[in-house]
Amino acid sequence: MKSELAHSIGTVYFSHGKESGPWGDKIKRLAQVAEAKGFVVYSIDYSGIADPDQRVQKLLASYTSEPGCLILVGSSMGGYVATVASETLKPQGLFLMAPALYLPGFLNQDPIPRAGLTDIVHGWKDEVIPAEHSIRFAHKYGAQLHLIDGDHRLISQIPFIASVFSSFLDQVSLGEYP
Repeated sequence: MKSELAHSIGTVYFSHGKESGPWGDKIKRLAQVAEAKGFVVYSIDYSGIADPDQRVQKLLASYTSEPGCLILVGSSMGGYVATVASETLKPQGLFLMAPALYLPGFLNQDPIPRAGLTDIVHGWKDEVIPAEHSIRFAHKYGAQLHLIDGDHRLISQIPFIASVFSSFLDQVSLGEYP
């Protein structure tokens, strides 16, 4: 699904988690933030695709080159998908929420974020993916990391995440990153 604006400054691709869908609460809110800033928004539907690496292939196949910044956003398994896809797409921004990194059964055990700026939000009380995985990843690759009071779904922190995402989009669109 896609939303369009006349004068886009870039494109945001959302990748949802294993147990959610393309327009869950987090993605809907973050899509509003992106659209308000002039981004075109796509949210890939991975329903029926349990294998994370098949999801990566679907994202790569769904990608269409458009003018402006490319931003990949992923939540949980979608975080893994966005990170692995970044190795090929080389987006200006990679925004991850409780990313499923360093998990058994995933083909790429150490995906390298190939983005101008990488931001991670992870809940201290995550019962599915330990926050230590995001700490390890952020430390290794110099990503910005926001550890917050939340569980895996991060639903109680959507307003905060939207604020962080808004600042992230500003940084990326202005090219203000290392």
